[in-house]
Amino acid sequence: MKASEAGLLSFLKKANQFVIPIYQRNYSWTEAECRQLWSDIVRAGSDENVPSHFIGSIVYIDKGFAVQWTPLLVIDGQQRLTTAALLIAALAEALDALPEDEREVADGFSPKKLRNYYLVNPEETAEKYFKLLLSQTDRSTLCAVVSGKPLPPAPQTSIRIVENLDHFRGWLAAPSTDLAAVCRGLAKLTVVDIALSRDHDNPQLIFESMNSTGRELSQADLIRNYVLMGQEPRTQTDLYERYWHPMEQVFGQRAYGEQFDAFVRHFLTVRTGTIPNIREVYAAFKQYANSKPVAEAGIAALLADLLRTARHYCAMALGTEPDKVLGRAFADLRELRVDVAYPFLLELYDLYDRGVLARDDFAAAARLVEAYVFRRAVCGIPTNSLNRTFTTLTRSLDPARLLESLRAAFQMMPSYRRFPDDEEFARELEQRDLSNQPRRTYLLRRLENHGKKEPAEVNEYTVEHIMPQNPNLSPAWRRELGPDWQRVQQQWLHTLGNLTLTGYNSEYSDRPFEKKRDMAGGFAESPLTLNQGLGQVERWDEAAIRQRADRLAKRALTVWPAPSLPADVVARYRSAASGKSYTIEDWPQLAGGPARELFDALRRDVLALDSGVVTEEFFKYYIAYKAETNFVDVAPQAKQVKLWLNMPFEELDDPRGIARDVGAVGHHGNGDVEVVVASLDEVPYVVGLIRQSYERQMGAAIA
Repeated sequence: MKASEAGLLSFLKKANQFVIPIYQRNYSWTEAECRQLWSDIVRAGSDENVPSHFIGSIVYIDKGFAVQWTPLLVIDGQQRLTTAALLIAALAEALDALPEDEREVADGFSPKKLRNYYLVNPEETAEKYFKLLLSQTDRSTLCAVVSGKPLPPAPQTSIRIVENLDHFRGWLAAPSTDLAAVCRGLAKLTVVDIALSRDHDNPQLIFESMNSTGRELSQADLIRNYVLMGQEPRTQTDLYERYWHPMEQVFGQRAYGEQFDAFVRHFLTVRTGTIPNIREVYAAFKQYANSKPVAEAGIAALLADLLRTARHYCAMALGTEPDKVLGRAFADLRELRVDVAYPFLLELYDLYDRGVLARDDFAAAARLVEAYVFRRAVCGIPTNSLNRTFTTLTRSLDPARLLESLRAAFQMMPSYRRFPDDEEFARELEQRDLSNQPRRTYLLRRLENHGKKEPAEVNEYTVEHIMPQNPNLSPAWRRELGPDWQRVQQQWLHTLGNLTLTGYNSEYSDRPFEKKRDMAGGFAESPLTLNQGLGQVERWDEAAIRQRADRLAKRALTVWPAPSLPADVVARYRSAASGKSYTIEDWPQLAGGPARELFDALRRDVLALDSGVVTEEFFKYYIAYKAETNFVDVAPQAKQVKLWLNMPFEELDDPRGIARDVGAVGHHGNGDVEVVVASLDEVPYVVGLIRQSYERQMGAAIA
């Protein structure tokens, strides 16, 4: 490696050509980065006391050809090089607009010199003509800009290049811009010129360790470089054209930059059963790619799997699904923002794509997921367990009866993971404040359009409070609501019975109910399903609100139906999941005596850690207490209770030192931290140790 400081323009001038390898990310600088560079240039060019301005490094590999033409392969710095090229192209255009004898506003900065020194090789043809060749997605657009030719047709046009070129054109055309200062500022830009030797330097390691200025690399950028950089050039091109470029196309330019990291996280969750931290997707991908079965299958097989799964993801998350029934289901899931369910849905889509799962069953499963998530949201059940729920859900399904087993799995969910039943859902839907929920419009749209072949365009309507929100209600409304009008307004204002959709919100304003009902375009004339029956209501008071809420809640039970399998079917699945069933009666140690007293004290306090979350299950060799999974397993003995905490021994805070590491010792239970309780006095301290295991598990579930 050789590093030296160089002026940017001198650096550009001395090289024949810079080539961005296909494994590099697309051009991604936004207006923010371009504006910062612009400000730095103007400041440096306007202040004689600023001798130079450093903008980062350019890292490249010399191809090593023993000929005059030696393109440089850029592995870091393409964002700066591309942005500089766009600014120089825009500056050349701005100078072209000046009278001919005024175009060289600073020495060496005429339009012709700018282009011939820094943008093109005027004596060359074809690709050699261009100083900078970007990767495939951006190449044709930049070449068109530099050569003055028409841009390629959409969607082949690089959005970022066009937008940033326009930004520079606008700033250069501003009356306050001093073009000579811009030229002087450009001349002061410096970089670190870092040349790598193909034989002695490891480009991948250097790439990963660079901490350059500019826009941070995404996890997807790092992954693309990882899978392509180490390959031979011909293999790189083949893998990119067969797998990676089609993925970029199926996502589209904007979604690729915004959602690809999240997609890879979902992909890894499906393939590994573990949810990687979103900031550590690259590390998790490398670990997965280096696992024995994946490494043996080869990079091509891995990329083929990634591409296939990307198409499934885009069908659901980006609306590219061609099937109308599935497309509507996916659209509702997107509006509900059930990203945590994507790993599970990707597994179902794979089964559907391979012909194992019928289209209608897939659609029904997606609707079950929608109902499960929405019912829980309405009932105010915490969401911190959802990611683990969907990550492990497939394990409980029977491939031969997938839809039935999914319904059974939902019906068997423990209390904190429960699928709210009709009674709970209807009650909460009628009484809860829905106006301030982020899913308010989704709720009203689904209630309005369920079962319709010609759905209403809800975006054309606004949410209307039939009883007005104004705390200073008019005398007419006070009479309508009765002497207890303040309580009625406070209790029912934002609830389902008082909410609807209308295109006449401004006309309705705070008018009395009778006016809203009978005016032109009023409730009596409304074509919306949500407003059916309002034309026959004589008085809008607490009774009317509750009656309408009850009617809409009954409709909601059909829009978001709960799974309902016969008890014997659910029992069959429960039996298959748990094997032999044990109870406290199977533990003779708990028939009485010291062990039972200790166990009862522990049991009470452990279940009290979170009465809605912690569950108890008896097994042959231990009694498990679970949240996401077992966090402590208990084994009563004759005069004491032994337990195992499911957490790393080194993470346990145990000032008394009563726990021991049994990771290398045979034992029952799921954890490697063993604790023995022999007296009631020890119970509070031991419960504190157990709490650490519980909180660690729930913290991981939230993350």
